Amino acid sequence: MSKRAVAIFSLGGTIAMTTDPATGGVVPALSAHELLAAVPALQELNTDLRVHDFRRLPGASLSFDDLSALSGAIADAFQDGCDGAVVTQGTDTIEETAYLLDLLHAGDQPIVVTGAMRNPTQPGADGPANIHAAVIAAAAPELHGAGTVVVLGDEIHAARNVRKSHSTSPAAFTSPATGSLGRLYEGRVHLHGPLLTRTAFPGPLTGSAPRVGLYTATLGDDGTLLATMAEACDGLVIAAFGVGHVPQNYVATLERTASRIPVVLATRIGNGPVLQSTYSFPGSEKDLLARGLIRAGHLDPYKARLLLHLLLAQGHKTDEIAAAFRAAAD
Repeated sequence: MSKRAVAIFSLGGTIAMTTDPATGGVVPALSAHELLAAVPALQELNTDLRVHDFRRLPGASLSFDDLSALSGAIADAFQDGCDGAVVTQGTDTIEETAYLLDLLHAGDQPIVVTGAMRNPTQPGADGPANIHAAVIAAAAPELHGAGTVVVLGDEIHAARNVRKSHSTSPAAFTSPATGSLGRLYEGRVHLHGPLLTRTAFPGPLTGSAPRVGLYTATLGDDGTLLATMAEACDGLVIAAFGVGHVPQNYVATLERTASRIPVVLATRIGNGPVLQSTYSFPGSEKDLLARGLIRAGHLDPYKARLLLHLLLAQGHKTDEIAAAFRAAAD
């Protein structure tokens, strides 16, 4: 294979943390070049690494502005001839940032997001191995057309399906509904099957930053806090019970809110779809969809919120948003 060009963007996170003498805890401090210097095996790969020290933040502090700027910088790197891109960042928000980058990326070059569960001061730090695997994946022809993927522990996950499913385990990232796309071993990408079909919504975020709320249905909730939140939102995602059910006392608030702003119905389970036509009691999925809520399909609440935020920021109206969810969520 001819030499491949890979752009590297470091954002901070556990993978880039060192001990703060003042507090004794770890903070993001390592530059992109320092991260790569800890992976001498990169020199053996047939790649031209183009390094960008983009941010030095914990994953929890990344913003939509940061990610919009990152998406633009990645697009510029592809325009300049890069065959793929690697993003290193904190694992707290990888499942969300990867999906947002996927939605904004309409090209065929892969974007590979990685991080670490163990910081560089700990025995068995996993950052160097994850960086090495991510660079291999970003340069791999097998991932041409994959969009954005997450690579940790030598597993490759589609951004749309991946979840952080454990707070500390090095094997924290899984795709509960589908399984991983593939694995890396012996320096190569090995896919389990054909790449998934994906839907992108590239374009500038032209509108003012929308306020998109995420409200989780819980046992015994009287809906008062839901009504208060809804009044402050430009869009709302409901993380419902099961296949799309909420307490009956939510119904009037949700119908009233859906007449004013887009309201998306997701399931809080994190694995499996919102149904459309099975249950019909007040507060069931059939009842709520008839009242104007938008079905999230297989998207979990966090990713439904990202898609809704993006579409609102691009200036789309409720009917256009509903069509976009039908295209992207099943």
